[in-house]
Amino acid sequence: MADTGTGTPGSAPVRVALIGFGLAGSVFHAPLIAATDGLVLDTVVTSSPERQRQAADEYPGVRLAASADELWARAGELGLVVIASPNRTHVPLARAALEAGLPVVVDKPLAATAAEAEELAELADRRGLLLSVFQNRRWDNDFRTLHKLLAERALGEVQRFESRFERWRPQLKGGWRESGDPAEVGGLLYDLGSHLVDQALTLFGPATSVYAEVDVRRPGARTDDDTFIALTHASGVRSHLWMSAITAQLGPRFRVLGSQAGYVKYGLDPQEAALREGLRPGTDGGAPWGAEPEAAWGRLGAGESPLTGGGVPVPTLPGDYPAYYRAIATALRDGGAPPVTAAEAAAALRVLEAARTSAAEGRTVRITRP
Repeated sequence: MADTGTGTPGSAPVRVALIGFGLAGSVFHAPLIAATDGLVLDTVVTSSPERQRQAADEYPGVRLAASADELWARAGELGLVVIASPNRTHVPLARAALEAGLPVVVDKPLAATAAEAEELAELADRRGLLLSVFQNRRWDNDFRTLHKLLAERALGEVQRFESRFERWRPQLKGGWRESGDPAEVGGLLYDLGSHLVDQALTLFGPATSVYAEVDVRRPGARTDDDTFIALTHASGVRSHLWMSAITAQLGPRFRVLGSQAGYVKYGLDPQEAALREGLRPGTDGGAPWGAEPEAAWGRLGAGESPLTGGGVPVPTLPGDYPAYYRAIATALRDGGAPPVTAAEAAAALRVLEAARTSAAEGRTVRITRP
């Protein structure tokens, strides 16, 4: 077997195969893998000649493959497979990689159901292999800042958490994400909802009940584009989560209300926009990656509106998407837990499944812990 590296001093870096070079693969995964010490982008798998040319131009020396099947024959040359292909392929590709003896990172959502996620987790455990889910939004600047405020108990006892991923996209873009075929696992509930639910569970613990409104608003749309989820956590916190493609006036990204103060934050973390523009971590002349201007900071206070200057501005911590793959490299080297586990992904999927049932049946759904 070839030496794929463990990240220990003097060893070769872990060689990574990336399956998929669309939005997720080219904008998020490839740049972050390439920026991580201890990892090297070895192979990009895409059947598109145009995307193959793009990958070769952006990552000179990278190997190209038209099919994931080409990877399994040379699994001994690789140390990690990253799956950034369409959602319907996540489970079969992750299973194939694990059966080939390879650690795996899967873009969210890991699967369509919690049962599928748990089956993959059991396979990974049996093989003694890392299995992780790319939940980059845990390293958003606003999420990191809120996490710090909660650790400092700056809000007192949190009572309500409001979180939004809202966009104004009245025209359909097409593609599998907007397909009405359930096998595609499309729609905003499983796309943006995967992030929103993961953040809520990470901050406030497991959910005990779910209520949801899942709507299809745009003419010609075949899957949800305007969705709301209400969670009750075992901790007593209530989370209200919005995801929409038809929001003409955007609400705050976060509004968090506690017994002593509230925190309100507008605007999105700048990292996705920077990556889309071709900027890369560590190559921007020394400017802090993921930083935002003071004018975008959230505000902390009580009894006043942040829109009229109420409250105290809270410096936003820089976003840090590179931290995910740094943690993956550490887990591969040291054998520890990955930064996001399959069990956490399964917990979020149980909420998404309950939300779908709630919307279809018009009732609140109780979640029983496994």
